[in-house]
Amino acid sequence: MAINLSKGQRVDISLQNLAVGLGWTGDSDLDASAFMVAGNGQVPAEEFFVFYNNLESKDLAVIHTGDLKDGGSGDVETIKVDIRKLDPRIEQIVFTVTIHDAESSGENFGQVRNSFIRIYNADTNEELCKYELDEDFSVETAIEFGRLYKRNDSWRFEAIGTAGTGGLESFVKKYAKAYS
Repeated sequence: MAINLSKGQRVDISLQNLAVGLGWTGDSDLDASAFMVAGNGQVPAEEFFVFYNNLESKDLAVIHTGDLKDGGSGDVETIKVDIRKLDPRIEQIVFTVTIHDAESSGENFGQVRNSFIRIYNADTNEELCKYELDEDFSVETAIEFGRLYKRNDSWRFEAIGTAGTGGLESFVKKYAKAYS
């Protein structure tokens, strides 16, 4: 039975081969990304930032299945994670969603509905947990949805749900300073 998470809630992840589904409804072109972060809070190399222009991590542990332009029902974008393949430097994977070209379109997350992130078994499609974003972000263009992180040799997921402005560039400056 899947767990419905609240902002800040954490859950143990016992899966080794999982998928992260991100969804929303509406006509907005949103982009899901994954930042594979080392102990210093930064991606260790450019190839550990997975997004629409780099669909696979260097170690092939994180694979983005592709960028879709519109929302819909169910998962709109999916990022697969095979924990067994993770580079040993990686201590967390941060999942973000940003509005593509928000400055020129004038869009913000207040116009996006039914946003969620869910973790499920990539082999059986059984849902483990889901976090539905229920806040109305009327000026924000970037959301840090959640993160997988290592704690004492096991993995956990935390529902974050914090938002800001600056789109994808704001997260690149935060997690990939050397490459911005």
